[in-house]
Amino acid sequence: MKKSFIIALHIGYWILYLLLIILFLLFLQAGAIKQLSQNQERVFGFLRMMSALTILPGIICFYTFYGFLFNKYLAKKRLIALCLGGLITSILSGSLGMILLKFLTLGKISVNNGFQEMLIILIFLSLLALIHGIIALVMKGFINWYNDIRLKELLQQKNFETELALVKSQLSPHFLFNSLNNIDVLIKKDAVKASEYLNKLSDIMRFMLYETKTEYILLSKELGYIEKYLALQKIRTANDKFVQYTIEGETGKWMIAPMLFIPFIENAFKHSVNKKTDHAIVIRIKVTPESLFFYCENHFSENYPMKDESGGIGNDLIEKRLDLLFSGKHELSTSKENNIYKVHLTIFGNLHT
Repeated sequence: MKKSFIIALHIGYWILYLLLIILFLLFLQAGAIKQLSQNQERVFGFLRMMSALTILPGIICFYTFYGFLFNKYLAKKRLIALCLGGLITSILSGSLGMILLKFLTLGKISVNNGFQEMLIILIFLSLLALIHGIIALVMKGFINWYNDIRLKELLQQKNFETELALVKSQLSPHFLFNSLNNIDVLIKKDAVKASEYLNKLSDIMRFMLYETKTEYILLSKELGYIEKYLALQKIRTANDKFVQYTIEGETGKWMIAPMLFIPFIENAFKHSVNKKTDHAIVIRIKVTPESLFFYCENHFSENYPMKDESGGIGNDLIEKRLDLLFSGKHELSTSKENNIYKVHLTIFGNLHT
């Protein structure tokens, strides 16, 4: 909600309150002013003064509720503390109004039953201040509710833009061209195997075109995509132990955002220049009923050190996507030590169908 609108809302509230006081006083005097005795005139004079004095306690209580008690207690659902804080604030606001009233009347407000009258006035001012405080909570709650709706809309839009950017960047043209060239070479050596890899590539393209349109897919489909991707990458090397890929646990009905792990895996292949090294890339996925764990490491050569991509557009999009999808329910950490780059990602929760 725009700040100018909030300010206008506050100004409008106090203008309406002042108009209500004026109408109240006019109503008291309408039709009776000519019949007033001297004592009655004193009573109306006293009421006019009290009406004016209710403004200060109302303002104090209103903005204490609005600016402090709401954020401190109501937003954190500490209702008992809110009630106690609201009661104390209302009484203090009413007491301040009483002090101001005695000062302006030079202590003449107590007549026959002074203590009883002062107590009644204090209760009246405190209740009126409390009403202002309750209205402040309602107004603050409405503003926060509206801001939350706007924030969710912006997050959904950002999520859409992030998802689109990620999907477009997942399968690099370099990987696609290399796979086609490798399959073309393999056709002359082993046509059956070449056809098998061509089907895997077709499945990958089909996955990208259709499965990535939904927010979540079955984890088993995501793992199937990763297995085909790894198979196509292995065509480029004769070392069968170049990649170590293990899955632990039952995937069951776990749901996951499509192509969530591929950016890390692509990055591992991009920087693992020595394909003769055994277990140059290690990928582990562990599934439990409460969490999903992804681990990826790759060796990189000192002659081709990995660039720090923490500020790059790729990692930035990945982190934003994780924050949008699993806010407060995931942990992502990366490390680089002894020519080994490691990624740890843990997703907490129970994403089942």
